[in-house]
Amino acid sequence: MPKHVPSMPRRKAFELRNVSKKFGTFKALADVSFDIYDNEFITLLGPSGCGKTTLLRMLAGFETPSTGSILLHGNDIVGLPPHRRNVNTVFQSYALFPHMTLEQNIAFGLENKKWPLDKIRARVAEMLKLVHMTQFANRKPQQLSGGQRQRVALARALAPEPEVLLLDEPLSALDLKLRQAMREELRSLQEQTGITFVFVTHDQAEALDMSDRICVLGDGLIQQLGTPNEIYENPENRFVADFIGESNFFEVTIKRFNGKTVTISTPFGFDVTTLHEGTKPKDTAIMSLRPEKIGIAQHAIGNLMQGIITSRSYMGGQTHYVVKLGNTALKVTRQNEASGNSGFNIGQKVRIGFRSDDVRIFSQ
Repeated sequence: MPKHVPSMPRRKAFELRNVSKKFGTFKALADVSFDIYDNEFITLLGPSGCGKTTLLRMLAGFETPSTGSILLHGNDIVGLPPHRRNVNTVFQSYALFPHMTLEQNIAFGLENKKWPLDKIRARVAEMLKLVHMTQFANRKPQQLSGGQRQRVALARALAPEPEVLLLDEPLSALDLKLRQAMREELRSLQEQTGITFVFVTHDQAEALDMSDRICVLGDGLIQQLGTPNEIYENPENRFVADFIGESNFFEVTIKRFNGKTVTISTPFGFDVTTLHEGTKPKDTAIMSLRPEKIGIAQHAIGNLMQGIITSRSYMGGQTHYVVKLGNTALKVTRQNEASGNSGFNIGQKVRIGFRSDDVRIFSQ
């Protein structure tokens, strides 16, 4: 699990202030402002074209903001070339030198920085040990698996002791089991080194699993910035609720609002009162309810309804159902707890229920 983020004041690694980026008439990022802290694993998460890689490239120095400022440990680095920033990048393609051994790949950046030979040898040995690749030191990249090449790329990027490590979708080329293993490796490396990791991905599971905080980007804007729990359990808008995990969405009518709770008229034929802080919703709003928050059969509690299973998708640890309720339908996820339990069948009548506190309300 991600480590605890202390509440005490922390030193800022990056400070982004009103950063925007245009490519011709296309605005990739619009007025982005937030801080990244020392010894933090922060993920830039969003769909393709949301601006996350553009933002990472500006932190690295490969792109220049159209407007705004970027500070690294208090120093403005806009206009500073990549080699003059104490920041390294791990690319999706790994970018290892095929004609060099692993030792030579890791040593390359240190040699360019004019490190003494004995210090280079010690650091290369330390990095190979850190990523569990000591026994492969004299091999070349083409003799390694994808996961092993990824480890070497990480070792090479960490060797010069950067203040920040930027990771641009580094796990996307790996298969599922290897991605899961490398998530553990990355978390462990970040905790061992204490270096700030800025990780770019469109994979929700990666972001939720590894991050101290997640910055959700959409349409060139920050949609929400918070811990994995905050992002998932309390999304600030429909975009976040829809992109992170699954959700049922319904248009609802607002009946009452008192500043802390809101009462809505649901499409299920009854009213629901749930927590809602912030501005008063308009007369109509969007109700969001995650499938795993809905109990089925003996697990049904709270607001109870009777429905019919119209779709069933077995996914191993979970089964996903669609339950028809009159003119509406709900996606329901059931954890498969007991082996040999085949669950519910299409056409079967079931009772479902959800707690009012699990409902979220968004403006349209």
